[in-house]
Amino acid sequence: MEIKFNGQWREFPDHSTVIEVLDAVGASRQGVAVAVNGEVVRRGDWAAAVVPKGANFDVLTAVQGG
Repeated sequence: MEIKFNGQWREFPDHSTVIEVLDAVGASRQGVAVAVNGEVVRRGDWAAAVVPKGANFDVLTAVQGG
């Protein structure tokens, strides 16, 4: 299935979970938040949260600054 990962269309296996998507792209699980279709997915739900086909999947990293 295709999902839009951080603004770019990419192919992932059907019924991939948030953790499987992160692992497939080699993204860190530490210090990040994940939003699917504009909704933040709680870290505790990542293993069970299935990403729907065509979803917008965004990995957000906290940045310090001022």
